[in-house]
Amino acid sequence: MIILKSQSEIARMKEAGKLLGQTFDFIKPYIVPGVSTLELDRLVEKFLRSHGARPSFKNYEGFRGSICASVNEVLIHGIPSSRVILKEGDILTIDMGDILHNYQGDAARTYPVGKVSDETARLIQATEEAFYNAMSKAVPGNHLFDISSAISETATKYGYELVKEYGGHGIGREMHEDPFIPNFGDPSMGRGPLLRAGMCIAIEPMLMQGTDAIINLNDGWGVASADGKLTCHYENTIVIEEDGPHITTVDENVKGHLLNVER
Repeated sequence: MIILKSQSEIARMKEAGKLLGQTFDFIKPYIVPGVSTLELDRLVEKFLRSHGARPSFKNYEGFRGSICASVNEVLIHGIPSSRVILKEGDILTIDMGDILHNYQGDAARTYPVGKVSDETARLIQATEEAFYNAMSKAVPGNHLFDISSAISETATKYGYELVKEYGGHGIGREMHEDPFIPNFGDPSMGRGPLLRAGMCIAIEPMLMQGTDAIINLNDGWGVASADGKLTCHYENTIVIEEDGPHITTVDENVKGHLLNVER
């Protein structure tokens, strides 16, 4: 069941999202060669709690971290570790959520660590572009799988594969609510449910340099590319209002994209 949010609920969603965006801006300068993913995790948790929120990932179904810290071929759910030390040329996906006033924010960024190759930068660019193309379809009167199709079209344009097993989702008081949003378009699925004002969703394209095959890591959480090639993940929480979609999880990255759109 898709839960439509009231104006007061949307206001709380925007508060939670705003803080999460500020958290990304806070943590970005610390993403440098030589830092461990566990240290980044601790910094994020301290920041969120100091602002009256709590990390929604912490202890979620037993997850040990406040963030998912996924490096290179690890796509999602990487467990922060003192043994995972970032090095020049890596890419790191930080996926995190917060709970503020009982409502949630959820977002992900893939960051270059130091200088990365042009092809790696292209993967990051394509994944972010897939999100914004998908978000442009999240308007009242469109349908859910219009979002999925836009992700597919962008990945195909760049020559990347998409993860079929994971996708976006509704969000509100719970991190994962209906509907599930496939990260790929398939005409046989139809167009899906009608999009309406009051829907709150997380759109999260996941692109892969190689094939779309994935493996589960031995830690029981991490999911990685089967061929060991790079993966990329970008996500924001959005609210659909009468005048269109609005991102709640705004950081400097999002501001840059929105400024380009306005131009």
